[in-house]
Amino acid sequence: MPKKRNYRSEYDNFHSKPEEKKRRAKRNAARRAATKAGKVKKGDGKDVDHKKPLSKGGSNSKSNTRVRSRSTNRSAGGAMGDRAKKAAGGRKGKKK
Repeated sequence: MPKKRNYRSEYDNFHSKPEEKKRRAKRNAARRAATKAGKVKKGDGKDVDHKKPLSKGGSNSKSNTRVRSRSTNRSAGGAMGDRAKKAAGGRKGKKK
């Protein structure tokens, strides 16, 4: 049986850090802006994605945000998305 997740420890060690609070506030602001614009609503299963991640210097500007399904956004995020793009490009030339 898997070990139970300790949410208190997780919050104390990660989520409560000042840098993470700032990132979370920026993500929430992007979601509020998209809600106000009518692009998303609560419980719709969509995420507001940052084309250039906030962690890499991106902003909440309209040109840097887009609405994606939750599964697409979370499966293609961060370095995974970069690797997936490279892999797709690498397979182009191969013949079966």
